[in-house]
Amino acid sequence: MRRYLLTVCLAPVLLTSAGWAQGTKLWTVDRYDTMERGSADGVGIRSDGRLEAGPGKSLLYDTGKSYVWSLASDRAGNGYLGLGGTASGSGMVMRVGGDGKAVKVLDTKELAVQALTVARDGSVLAVTSPSGKVYRIPANGGTETVVFDPSSTEEKPKYLWDIVTGGNGDVYVAAGAPAVVYRIPASGGKAEVLFKTADQHIRCLLMASDGMLWAGSDGAGVIYRIDTKTAGAKPFAAYAAPRREITSLAMDEAGNVYAAGVGARGSMPLPPLPVTGNVGVTVTFAQPGSSTAAGSNSLVPDGSEIFRIAKDGTPARIVALKEDVVYALAVRNGALLAATGNRGRVYRIDINMPGRFTDIAHLEAAQGMAFAAAKDGVLVATSNSGKLFLLTDAPAKEPVYTSEVFDGQGYSRWGRVEARAEGSSQGYELWLRSGNVGSPLMGWSEWSRVGPDGAVTVPAGRFAQWKAVLHPGSPAGIDAVGLNYLPRNVAPMVDEIVVQPGAKMAAGGGVPAPTTVQVAFPQPAGASPTLSFQPDASTAPLTAQKDKGSVTARWQAHDDNGDDLMFAVWYRGVGETNWRLLKDKITDRFYSFDSSLLPDGSYELRVVASDAPVHTDSETLTGERMSSVFVVDTTPPVPGALIAALASASRDGVAKIHATLDARDATSPIAHAEYSVDAGPWQYLEPVGQVSDSLAEHYDFTAEIPKSSTPVTDAKEHVIAVRVYDRYDNMAAVKAVVR
Repeated sequence: MRRYLLTVCLAPVLLTSAGWAQGTKLWTVDRYDTMERGSADGVGIRSDGRLEAGPGKSLLYDTGKSYVWSLASDRAGNGYLGLGGTASGSGMVMRVGGDGKAVKVLDTKELAVQALTVARDGSVLAVTSPSGKVYRIPANGGTETVVFDPSSTEEKPKYLWDIVTGGNGDVYVAAGAPAVVYRIPASGGKAEVLFKTADQHIRCLLMASDGMLWAGSDGAGVIYRIDTKTAGAKPFAAYAAPRREITSLAMDEAGNVYAAGVGARGSMPLPPLPVTGNVGVTVTFAQPGSSTAAGSNSLVPDGSEIFRIAKDGTPARIVALKEDVVYALAVRNGALLAATGNRGRVYRIDINMPGRFTDIAHLEAAQGMAFAAAKDGVLVATSNSGKLFLLTDAPAKEPVYTSEVFDGQGYSRWGRVEARAEGSSQGYELWLRSGNVGSPLMGWSEWSRVGPDGAVTVPAGRFAQWKAVLHPGSPAGIDAVGLNYLPRNVAPMVDEIVVQPGAKMAAGGGVPAPTTVQVAFPQPAGASPTLSFQPDASTAPLTAQKDKGSVTARWQAHDDNGDDLMFAVWYRGVGETNWRLLKDKITDRFYSFDSSLLPDGSYELRVVASDAPVHTDSETLTGERMSSVFVVDTTPPVPGALIAALASASRDGVAKIHATLDARDATSPIAHAEYSVDAGPWQYLEPVGQVSDSLAEHYDFTAEIPKSSTPVTDAKEHVIAVRVYDRYDNMAAVKAVVR
């Protein structure tokens, strides 16, 4: 096989250099997690990201109901669907012919038909649950008969889960609560207990051609085997899986057994499936977890694992599906298939390379529930919604994979397409389309075929999407697809600015002083506590030193092209016209400067962002934003003379001082004042009128003279001091001596 790589430079210059971002970018889809974001129709997505032809898929029958629990098929090609789970008495069996026409062949009073199998004589055995029975439906569609009623047994199990038949016509039934396997003789005699376990349920059965019966449990996740051809044989625990529940078993031609396990040991079961009756009674499938999970579309956090027990008894895990619950396994043409939920996927497991699988079908339903053999493929039953699909053995006639919509984050010119593929490049076609709205359903260009050299012609725009068409019969597989694009250069944006007088960033970016100021962005009304401007860096508060002689500005900025930015900070006084440069070529998103550079007054800052670091001068674009007005005030208030004198003796005999003072500030209002008598504690001082909100304030007050605790030379001499602060914490003090 030859491997091709189409990788060509962008188309010759049809674009002028001005106005486009620097450097071509490449959008690449080459991994499973990115491939599965697209849509596949007849295309398989391998776990290593390869696209290859998948089986054909067709809808054979839509039940119009939510749940299909079980599926079987006969030699004539008819499929039998076990329905139920939406109301009491809703359990039924539908026979679906190869032409998709359906006929009801069983209508029961039980909740759901949990399991189905076709006996050697062509009759259909149907298992109902909970508190159900085993019915035999004649091959000619006559009246059904009950062949097993668990209520007549000593164990009286609540649930019946699975059914298989042996080579001699004996019937085996798996039950739960308690966990029992019953054998019903082919002659129709009384059912007998084949074996019981301490598990909660026996969930699934598998009958090998040599008469070996395999059973998977729920609770301990044990896989048992028992020889049904040997009288008195005891069950043997072949493997204790690391999962709590075994949901399905399958065997290949070599005699290897495959088991699907779900649920961590010791964990709670998956959410139950609520089923509401007609009379307002709610019945719940409490066990097992995987079956009840079919009522939910949520993902199971611990996913599923598939194990192989080799013919010699050696167990091994062959694959882990992190986001899927395996409901059914089947071997078809040497391949292991897994039907899963809750994303409605069918996987083909590579049994020769552990860990590798291929997503071969996306079902229009939440859960793939069961498999059954068909003449030219395999039948798949689904729930949410209840349907029957046919997956053909032959590859799909028109395999098409369509990628997710790619967002170039801006108006872009689309270049050549690169593809890495194994096999002939003639085995597939690539197509491309583009648009300026997120959904390609309307307003996009038509699909344009990619040429042999990767060249394609589609209009420039913000969004693009590619698709791959695989030619039927071609072994080609696509490993990766890349799309070159050149975004138009857009100007950067400054999203927010805050200015904090009295703050300074620590020198050298070291640990700031213990006294700090938090410089944070303001919160818009109704917003969550943290502003987010993507793709900008963290918006956590900036820790700066408290410094009355400094001013710190901080800003947020972004560039839709992802360009590196640098900044310039300008200032002007309120009422002025011209801007003056403080600092340019700043790479940080903050700047601290000495407030003495600016005389006291009101100012504005302007931050200009530039993408010059990654563009030539002719291509450089800028964006800017102005700050709110801030005040620089480094000058303390100017107090007048403090006039003080002893007040007249009061009635209580306490000596007092009466004082008056005027204070004025040139820039900001007087914030508050305080006084002290004879070096006593400072006490808050109100201006006349009480509200301190003006550039000038007048104080007229009386202060008590405290009793002295130390000897003094002149007991009649007292000192009164007043400190006056403006709004920016500048302070001036004045004192007077009273005798």
